Amino acid sequence: MDEHYCTRNNGKDPAGIVYLVGGGPGDPGLLTLRGLDCLRKAEVVVYDRLANNLLLDYAPQAKLIDAGKEPDHHPIPQERINSILIEEARRGQIVVRLKGGDPFVFGRGGEEAQALAEAGILFEVVPGVSSAIAVPAYAGIPVTHRGMAASVAFVTGHCAKSEPLDLNWEALAQGIDTLVFLMGVHNLPAIVASLKEAGRPSETPVALIEQGTLPGQKVLAGTLANILDKAGEIRPPAIIVVGEVVNLRSTLKWFRPEAEFSLE
Repeated sequence: MDEHYCTRNNGKDPAGIVYLVGGGPGDPGLLTLRGLDCLRKAEVVVYDRLANNLLLDYAPQAKLIDAGKEPDHHPIPQERINSILIEEARRGQIVVRLKGGDPFVFGRGGEEAQALAEAGILFEVVPGVSSAIAVPAYAGIPVTHRGMAASVAFVTGHCAKSEPLDLNWEALAQGIDTLVFLMGVHNLPAIVASLKEAGRPSETPVALIEQGTLPGQKVLAGTLANILDKAGEIRPPAIIVVGEVVNLRSTLKWFRPEAEFSLE
């Protein structure tokens, strides 16, 4: 591997540091070289549910701590995860906080970085390939496209404690070409209704992508008018894409895992 990707601080890591590493959207091949370097030298890895467990094979020397969280079910509260990172770093360990996607895109990486900064712990953010762009790409959907979509918004589809989504629906419906909702499958009826009420045409194309970038990827396409009637086959984790770019899938789909099915 190129030495440029293997060295920081003259090739030596200080005692007690936390690397907030984005593990990518699922396909292990989308881990960055910097993320791989961090895993190979980690002494402790604190990993999330959405980070592919195959990535842990790159850190056989490390103590592994499962901090996996499911919607509305957090066996290890976020505050405790923050404490674990601080405690391990204060013990002089090289710690990798392995997260799915990118740490700063709905990954609570910002909160963890804040906690580390307040505790005086040295940390580095290692960006990851976000599922918000990679999963649509693996489904043959570019989130922007000249002459069709000049703007894109990444939107949370889930609020803490299952509270109603508090979003500027009018701005999203009328001001953004492509909308990508993460963690929104359970709230799909509310998302569809809110977009239509805010002025998004019922014929707007929609795609649901389950297990994106993985062998079990499933893609379902429809419109705001009929997507709810088709969506029964889709389960989390899945991404919702709303916009004209969804129609490009018919010519741009390239990833064809054996397990994929498509309901166009």
